[in-house]
Amino acid sequence: MLVAGSMIGSGIFIVSSEMSRTVASAGWLLICWLITGVITIFAALSYGELAGMMPNVGGQYVYIKRAYNKFTAFLYGWTVFTVIQTGVIAAVAVAFAKYSSLVFPLYVNVTNSVDGTVQQIPLFGEDHILFSIGFWKVNYAQLLAVGMITIQTWINTRGIQSGKFIQRIFTSAKLIALFGLIVIGIYYGWGSGTFNLNFTNTFQDVTQTNFIYNSSGKITGTESIPLSGGLLWGAIGAALIGSLFSSDAWNNVTFIAAEIKQPQRNIPMGLFFGTCIVTALYVLANIAYLCLLPLKGIYGGENTIALGIQFAEKERVGAAAMMSIFGTTAQILMAILIMVSTFGCNNGLILAGSRLFQSMAQDGLFFKRAGLLNEKAVPANSLIIQAIWAGILCLTGSYGDLLGYATFASLIFYMITIAGIFILRRKEPDTPRPYKAFGYPIIPALYIIITLAICLDLLYFKPGPTFIGLGIVALGIPVYFISEKIKT
Repeated sequence: MLVAGSMIGSGIFIVSSEMSRTVASAGWLLICWLITGVITIFAALSYGELAGMMPNVGGQYVYIKRAYNKFTAFLYGWTVFTVIQTGVIAAVAVAFAKYSSLVFPLYVNVTNSVDGTVQQIPLFGEDHILFSIGFWKVNYAQLLAVGMITIQTWINTRGIQSGKFIQRIFTSAKLIALFGLIVIGIYYGWGSGTFNLNFTNTFQDVTQTNFIYNSSGKITGTESIPLSGGLLWGAIGAALIGSLFSSDAWNNVTFIAAEIKQPQRNIPMGLFFGTCIVTALYVLANIAYLCLLPLKGIYGGENTIALGIQFAEKERVGAAAMMSIFGTTAQILMAILIMVSTFGCNNGLILAGSRLFQSMAQDGLFFKRAGLLNEKAVPANSLIIQAIWAGILCLTGSYGDLLGYATFASLIFYMITIAGIFILRRKEPDTPRPYKAFGYPIIPALYIIITLAICLDLLYFKPGPTFIGLGIVALGIPVYFISEKIKT
């Protein structure tokens, strides 16, 4: 339940819009989701061996420390704290706020500073600016995101059972919501002809759709760039960042391994079945989108169909799909279900992430107080520190920025961790392994090769967020040595 609960959040309802602009082909869109599913399952099959060997609080951090050393483990923990876990928590919270303006139709009058006209905008909309300093703007949607993180952190400080109860309720609700979207979408859309239209010449004359901006940074139109050969594969790699983000956090269950019954058996099983279920749901959800909406749309189109998947309003593809069948009421209902989904997802992320920082603190690699348990036997200080930094990230980055930093940094350490299986097989051949990596050494090696290729592709075609992610990892090197020097 925790695996699926942590994986299914905001991404599946949003990222297909940007992905379909990056590679404007229904066939390649589905292939991107399939590639993501395959490599995620490969990773889960490999992680099972490490989880069975080391059912300890901290999960991936513990695996890296044992396979490599304290320094590499610190770099991982540093990156998880600065961008991976907190970045994903912030991105999901921002997505929660993005859908809130559909559910709470509260509007305010705002005067345009340029022409003096008054317009109504959603109270919790991204255009409702609280204040701005240069390029930095803080809007009310970001404040709502911070509030969501604060409430969930408080719930989790009340004990592991409180967090688990919330997780069960919201995971069940969002699985039902996603399943309902799939069934309704395919049932109503299959005979409409939209799906067949989307797949007409889907692998021929593939293009990428980019926005055109004026000197003040406003979008004035779009342009299509033909894709073939290396450019096509580069675009596919760039598109994968959205689907990989949506499929991330499957490893969070390993962070709370010590709090799970029979972890040597249940964690490997949970990883495999959880990733398989979510992969199937994600592919089917995109098929539902393609049954209901044209992939290619018109920027500024007059209705949901004209906008298509590419230009769905605020990239809310899930809500747009339901609106195309039942109108505004269905759009609001879908928005509520998506907010439930993101709330449940973040609960799992907050619950799991704090345990990693607790483990680091106990090793002397994080704030000492983060390793302490409160009267409910949970690391409350760790939860609070995590919430503070995630809240700061909410106020400093957009959904797309957070998605880019977190996904690239996460891929780096997935490769490092799975390479650790080979190292531990050599260093500790006699250590009991309740579960051995399926397909070893081929599947772990394939995962590393494919993920490395994706990372290189992202460095070339999406240098902005990926180099920032790489820089955050590198920044941990001097931090480690400075902190070690201070301690001595």
